[in-house]
Amino acid sequence: MKKLSPRARMLTAAAATALVGVAAFGGVSATAAPAAPAAPQAAPARTEARDTDLTRSTHLSADAATRAAQAALHAAEKDGQKVSVAVVDRNGNTVVTLRGDGAGPQSYASAERKAFTAVSWNAPTSELAKRLEQAPNLKDIPGTLFLAGGAPVKAAGAPIAGIGVAGAPSGDLDEKYAEAGVAAVSR
Repeated sequence: MKKLSPRARMLTAAAATALVGVAAFGGVSATAAPAAPAAPQAAPARTEARDTDLTRSTHLSADAATRAAQAALHAAEKDGQKVSVAVVDRNGNTVVTLRGDGAGPQSYASAERKAFTAVSWNAPTSELAKRLEQAPNLKDIPGTLFLAGGAPVKAAGAPIAGIGVAGAPSGDLDEKYAEAGVAAVSR
């Protein structure tokens, strides 16, 4: 048998010691008590609201609102009237406005305010104007205009939109055109 050099003997001894250590550690690890179970993780936070916490409402589509505005504008043009038309959603936000050729500069804002008033009160603005006799402070509500020319659009009796028309020589005509817009989406 060949004699190992001192260096080779030292490496062989180190390797044998390491092997014994690994074997002993593995044996200890295998017989050690099982680790305690990990603490339960918190359930992830909900990212969606529960149905019981929600309300739902109905709104006109942009296409329906446009159809209503065009019908109101067309009815006015047939009578030779120059008006502006506004359609607002259930929350009073403007969905569509059309300013007819030659309509006065005040008609645009007036049409929006009439539409807002009609949907807010779920009544034609001509009826609401009559209520001012009993409650004159109603006119002080921001964004409203208690002049004839606004009409609500309803679904199941609830307001879902308002159509306002302004610029004709009388509120009765404005309201007639607003009703033509309502009819366009009520068929």
